[in-house]
Amino acid sequence: MKPTIRITDRAEKCLIEIEGTIGVPEAWQFEEPEARVATYETFRETLRRIAAVEAREIEVEIRSTGGDVNDALLIHDALRSLGGRVTTRCYGYTASAATLIAQAASEGCREIAPSALYLIHRAACATEGNAAELAATVDLLRRTDERIAAVYADRSGRPAADFERLMGENNGAGRWLSPAEAVAAGLADRIAGEEGACAEKPKASGERPRAIDSLRAGWQRLIKQLRAAPDELPPAVQHNVLHPDPATDTPPAADALAAAAAERARSAAEPTRTLPREDPPLVDNLLSANQRAYAEDAKRFRS
Repeated sequence: MKPTIRITDRAEKCLIEIEGTIGVPEAWQFEEPEARVATYETFRETLRRIAAVEAREIEVEIRSTGGDVNDALLIHDALRSLGGRVTTRCYGYTASAATLIAQAASEGCREIAPSALYLIHRAACATEGNAAELAATVDLLRRTDERIAAVYADRSGRPAADFERLMGENNGAGRWLSPAEAVAAGLADRIAGEEGACAEKPKASGERPRAIDSLRAGWQRLIKQLRAAPDELPPAVQHNVLHPDPATDTPPAADALAAAAAERARSAAEPTRTLPREDPPLVDNLLSANQRAYAEDAKRFRS
């Protein structure tokens, strides 16, 4: 499965689909760009888009066997910061870091598909170094286990030690849980399709209907994109075009250029010159063509 995070954000409902491996360190990524999970830049952009979601209903569909714990915690925190009601729904093999994202749902909104399997386990990594470096890595892994168990405990209301024991089964590899076992363990609230619904977020008194709020938010986003910053707009200048005041009304640049061009044209203009020409006598109009020709020849001869 190609790793992807797709976000379909609409005014009333937003769908976030998380599939494949959840972000891995750059050194572990494949050589082919299209096979990579995400560079830091693209992953940061995904988090920014998640944090910008303003829909009142957010559904997160998870089809992932896990990945990097740090990236999963970042997605978890981004989802928890949203103002709408978040529903997480797990499909297929949901394991490891993907289960942390599933805990980001609103109260009572952690769902698991009837055919899914759920796995939590102790943190693992590949490392090398001297004894001090290896000891530091072991300490980090233990602290990571504590952090993961605390996330599960916070959502379930149960002691973190219960989840540390469950994560530690099979030498830390954990155990696959059925949907019913996941619900019984406090890792999910209900099996998808069963009766019951997520709890509504409390409404303030006098709160407007969701459609109005969603429409208003959409218009605000559009206006924000189209509106120029105040310092990008030219200063407003008032001109009295009928009775301009030379002391205060400075003509616009285009008018000034036109005035200068007209002045140059006036200064370069010369009076109209006419070449001297003898007016033909009125009798010429009464002569025949041959007579006019003879008259022209005689005129040239005299000159």
